[in-house]
Amino acid sequence: MPTTEPILRRAVAADGEAVRALVFGVLREFGLATDAHTDADLDDLEAHYFGRGGEFFVLTDSTPTVIGCVGLYRVDQTTLELRKMYLAAAWRGRGQGRRLLEHALTRARALGARTITLETAEVLQSALDLYRRAGFQPRCGGVHSGRCDLAMELNLA
Repeated sequence: MPTTEPILRRAVAADGEAVRALVFGVLREFGLATDAHTDADLDDLEAHYFGRGGEFFVLTDSTPTVIGCVGLYRVDQTTLELRKMYLAAAWRGRGQGRRLLEHALTRARALGARTITLETAEVLQSALDLYRRAGFQPRCGGVHSGRCDLAMELNLA
């Protein structure tokens, strides 16, 4: 089992391939499909996140392999969407998911967001538990991603 504390840092364009491999691997693990539309943001992190006023972060181990990620996608001036929060299996249950989420929420507040939304799937029970503990509530208005069956939001104000 890994023992060195992972490094949390802002993603760079060169992380794209490793992030896609992580995300697609976790999706397969839980029986969820990749989707050309939903996952198009992974093709260009700079344009889809940074270029829109959002952010994207990766966790790397000591090798440095990307073992986790989380994005903040700008929806409008006061709303960000939490996207692509994934963690490699070997690192789950060790506080790293909470670390990713807490960092994302801190950055969302710093970016002036009043609301943060997310879409997820019921099969990702540990993630759902984490979101609920952080205060996320079910959101009306439907889900846009074909693999998701639950929309949630958190008031940051």
